[in-house]
Amino acid sequence: MDPVEANQIRTALASKAFELQPSSFPANRSKVALVIFLFSGKALDWAPATWERQAPVCENFHSFTNEVSKVFNHPRSGQEGACVSSARLTCVGEMESVPTADPSDRPEWPLEVPPQVDEKIMDRGQWNNKLEFVLSVAGGIIGLGNVWRFPYLCYKNGGGAFLIPYFIFLFICGIPLFVMETSLGQFTSAGGVTCWRKICPLFEGIGCATQVITALIFLYYIIILAWAIFYLRFSFYWDLPWSSCNNTWNTETCVDFQRRNYTGNYTYPENATSPVTEFWERRALRISPGIEQMGELNWDLALCLLAAWVVCYFCIWKGVKSSGKVVYFTATFPYVMLIVLLIRGVTLPGASQGIKFYLYPDLGRLADPQVWMDAGTQIFFSLLVCQGCLTALGSYNKYNNNCYRDSVALCFLNCGTSFIAGFAIFSILGFMSYEQNVPISQVAQSGPGLAFIAYPRAVSMMPFPPLWACCFFIMIVLLGLDSQFVCVESLVTAVVDMYPSTFRQKNRRELLILAVAVVSFLIGLVMLTEGGIYVFQLFDYYAASGMCLLFLGFFETVCIAWIYGADRFFDNIEDMIGYRPTRLIKFCWLYFTPVTCFGTFAFSIIKYSPLKYNNVYVYPWWGYVLGWFLALSSMGCIPLWMIYRICTTKGTLRERILHLTKPSIDLPKTNKEKDKLLAIFDPSCDGHPQQALPTNDSYLQVSMKEFYH
Repeated sequence: MDPVEANQIRTALASKAFELQPSSFPANRSKVALVIFLFSGKALDWAPATWERQAPVCENFHSFTNEVSKVFNHPRSGQEGACVSSARLTCVGEMESVPTADPSDRPEWPLEVPPQVDEKIMDRGQWNNKLEFVLSVAGGIIGLGNVWRFPYLCYKNGGGAFLIPYFIFLFICGIPLFVMETSLGQFTSAGGVTCWRKICPLFEGIGCATQVITALIFLYYIIILAWAIFYLRFSFYWDLPWSSCNNTWNTETCVDFQRRNYTGNYTYPENATSPVTEFWERRALRISPGIEQMGELNWDLALCLLAAWVVCYFCIWKGVKSSGKVVYFTATFPYVMLIVLLIRGVTLPGASQGIKFYLYPDLGRLADPQVWMDAGTQIFFSLLVCQGCLTALGSYNKYNNNCYRDSVALCFLNCGTSFIAGFAIFSILGFMSYEQNVPISQVAQSGPGLAFIAYPRAVSMMPFPPLWACCFFIMIVLLGLDSQFVCVESLVTAVVDMYPSTFRQKNRRELLILAVAVVSFLIGLVMLTEGGIYVFQLFDYYAASGMCLLFLGFFETVCIAWIYGADRFFDNIEDMIGYRPTRLIKFCWLYFTPVTCFGTFAFSIIKYSPLKYNNVYVYPWWGYVLGWFLALSSMGCIPLWMIYRICTTKGTLRERILHLTKPSIDLPKTNKEKDKLLAIFDPSCDGHPQQALPTNDSYLQVSMKEFYH
């Protein structure tokens, strides 16, 4: 930088500094810190920039120094208090000594909690205790995917051998991204969009993309709750309707396999179907031949969807104050039922064969790249990373909560739950294979069919079937409800933080949640028509695909590790929890995670295959266009936002990029950064001007070396 350019920057900084009036000092602490730097030993060298502003500086400087003493002169360990260097804080040109402020006038706040963050937390609300946060995150990440997707992927991709790529992706991508997003929310005390705006305005599109994915997820995810409530309604019949073929919706090929086993020799029809399958397809879904025939709305399912949204609304309508209490039940009861079903499942005939198929390792499958892609996408699905939910939940933490320890523990809890659920599921699938006398590959499936075919079949085999059916489907509702209101809370938190003056008023937040619920309910009705299951599968396959999540994961790590700075973010985490996480996390952010995300994303593009419902039905061309629109609606946010911000920011291209990659001055300052500011008022000063310690933070967005030349 040449002297003319440097002088222009100094002049601009001085102009900003001297616009401050004494009355505004408490509300502009970050700007006050800038003024401190200007008068920390180099201001006298900036004669062209400062001398012409000598009068207003001298006029207000006594008030300024007193205010600075109140704001920044905290007592240090072993010291009674910091003093103001009379040689440093002085009117330009006069060099008169300035008295220090009375230590009793200093405000009292814990040094480890930045006051600006605490004020925002009081506005936004926060968890009453750590347990509420842990249970909320556990309820969000431990959902239906743990019981209907992981076990099937494990069986499909080599049994126990699948655990090798699964845990590799967990340590390389899952835990690092989980820690990053939770810490980011806690550090910034901001939702999924505002946090990225504070870290790097150029990458604010990451936040927009996560919220688009979250919105698309809760649009179709709650449909599963509607199905579960529908089944729950029929669970109060003594003779469960899916346990017999004596219903109006059953066909001639329906066979009650359990009862036929007692009759000895019996020849099954060639295309025999079970009553539980026919209840699902012909009574619950009333499925049409294809998406071209949407048919009529299933009004009974529509009422169930309405009930699901009503429950979801009242779980989160008061924010963390209400949801923090609900999770005590919704996050713990599913474990009780899962253990019960596990015990019942392993005692059924044929269960051992199912468990063998679940865990028997086929190491040869590790040579298939598809196995590795399935492992990576499952980690992203199950841990809720790149969806904005972890950032939103973490933003309600206290500043000094140990988010690192919580994140690692929750990741292992999620994986352990998935592994245990596999035993419960495949013991039941082994039983179904045994009673139908068919290979387990013909009964093993994933997705809604597993939850609404295999599990109901197991429940009907237990004593007092209605009791167990009610408990099972309540568990399904609670598993889905946790994840549902976490996703809705993520979107609402992001919107409220983007427009605080609008929505942080009485009843405004509640009305926003109501609007989201009503609009989502109306859109969800499309998936409850006779052809709605085909629309549901489009959302599930494209809207929140592994491709989208991997794309976001790559940009998240690039933004934090390479733009904001991995070391700097480590300093932020250390400031919150008191120690630095393992260096493996930093190496993952810098190298392993972005490379893995990009490589897996590229492979998913190369190996893309169009969706087929039940691997049979082929969608029309416009169905695939709709699916890709859902996928690109999130991924496109990042490049489109970059183009928009660069085009609307003033200056040369280099100046625009430099400006848009600088973090906000509203971010909390770490203890190291505050020490650099407090060094200006070192009590051991000798009365002579000293050069200030250079600060590598957002108070001064220019290299100090350029100013010293």
